Amino acid sequence: MDICPKCGLPKQACVCEEIAKSEQRIQVTTVKRKFGKIITIVTGLGKEIDIKQVAKDLKSKLACGGTVKNNAIELQGDHKKKVKPVMVELGFSESSIED
Repeated sequence: MDICPKCGLPKQACVCEEIAKSEQRIQVTTVKRKFGKIITIVTGLGKEIDIKQVAKDLKSKLACGGTVKNNAIELQGDHKKKVKPVMVELGFSESSIED
């Protein structure tokens, strides 16, 4: 049986990631890039969260491409209004997501 080093609970009952999700200050912005392309940038995710998995879930739910750069998720296209409901569905607090 593995024990979580942060909370001391067994790995199956560990609540560290849920606590980390509720304490985030996530910002969603759009930027116009080269050739007039718009990308959506999601920043403010902490180190406790698996940012690659969150990016993968966002890309599949929003049906777009994207990447993880400099501890931020970059999504192809203007998804500023669509990101918040998907992030809430993934377990993040709605009040912690700023548009």
